Amino acid sequence: MRLLAVISGEYGQRHVANVRSQAPADWQIETWRAPAVLPPMIDYPEDHLPDWLPQVDLILSIVEHKGVAELLPEMAKRTGARAVIAPVDREEWLPRGLARQLRGWLEDIGVACATPKPLCSLTEKDYTVRRREKLAYDSPLIAEFARHFGRPELEIEVDESSGTIASVAVKRDAVCGCARFAAEGLLGVSVDEVAERAGLLHHHYPCLASMGNDPDFGDTLMHVSGNILKEQVAEQVKPHRDLAYVVPDELSED
Repeated sequence: MRLLAVISGEYGQRHVANVRSQAPADWQIETWRAPAVLPPMIDYPEDHLPDWLPQVDLILSIVEHKGVAELLPEMAKRTGARAVIAPVDREEWLPRGLARQLRGWLEDIGVACATPKPLCSLTEKDYTVRRREKLAYDSPLIAEFARHFGRPELEIEVDESSGTIASVAVKRDAVCGCARFAAEGLLGVSVDEVAERAGLLHHHYPCLASMGNDPDFGDTLMHVSGNILKEQVAEQVKPHRDLAYVVPDELSED
């Protein structure tokens, strides 16, 4: 797959670094740094794009400026991209109304678009946009990206004799690399404590999801992201948690 990552700061740089280090060997990844300053209204997107842009299959927009969303349809035309992923890790970077518009603009030119909120809610078939609401998509390109990066998916093995985590394989990492970081810290942890430990490790990782209260969730997107990881870990170890059994008293011989 040929991928163009659009970045504007540290948020995008860290995401691209993780994707480059963990992506399949046959992926081709290019990076373009968007302008740091854009006008409030963009009448001519082509004026803010470089003369060079590679031919790609997918655009991953991981920027810290909402104006970049208005450049993406023209960018898709120039690059030949058939799919765009534009996550919402902070409402001010891609407000919900603009995300909805972006999906419509791209649909009008035959380009698939996913706007996962947060980015680590992306799966091979859908993504979250608000509490208890997901949007499905039909794009083999987005699904191929999401097979490797998106909603964390771990494969956990438990040492039954000690009730601790024996191994953790990362089947799908978060785009930022948080799941892989957390997995390394779960070894040897009790199955009764491992979900909380995963949440703690998530908060130790420099997640850049918003810490402001998000109206679509009634919570911070950082907490939403952390809960996604905790729920995945809890589901994995659920069969191994201690269960309480009612054992009848032995009959008295008297």
